Amino acid sequence: MTNYILTFLISMVPLVELRGGVPFGIIKGIPWQQALPLCMVANMIPVPIIFFFARKVLVWGADKPVIGKFFTFCLEKGTHGGEKLQAKAGRGIYAALLLFVGIPLPGTGAWTGTLAASMLDLDFKKSVLAVILGVLLAGVIMTVLSLTGVAAFSAATS
Repeated sequence: MTNYILTFLISMVPLVELRGGVPFGIIKGIPWQQALPLCMVANMIPVPIIFFFARKVLVWGADKPVIGKFFTFCLEKGTHGGEKLQAKAGRGIYAALLLFVGIPLPGTGAWTGTLAASMLDLDFKKSVLAVILGVLLAGVIMTVLSLTGVAAFSAATS
């Protein structure tokens, strides 16, 4: 049960998200059919909170002593990511958001994608759908990579 809880919590951590949760769960012996949905749910829990409140909290804290630099960094990252996404995507912004979240690279997950959508004042429902599909895409990619990596590692150590 501890491995399930840890896998769930890892999938909620910014930057790591499902990209770390899926491999962790599979390595710890959780069947991929359970690890993938578990990580997806965990990765999606913060999305509405980020969409509606993150920008307000970051703006509020940007000029505070101790947290100001980090909050400013987050605001700049979200704004920059959103502007880049919009410039490249134009009218296909939601498809671009899906791909941005779905390509499992550092800094391109549900947290950053949702923050960018919030900064761009995109439609909540369309943004969440794009993020869910992006998380599914990233989850499938990470599951395949994890399973092939675990199989290769097991074969090499046999």
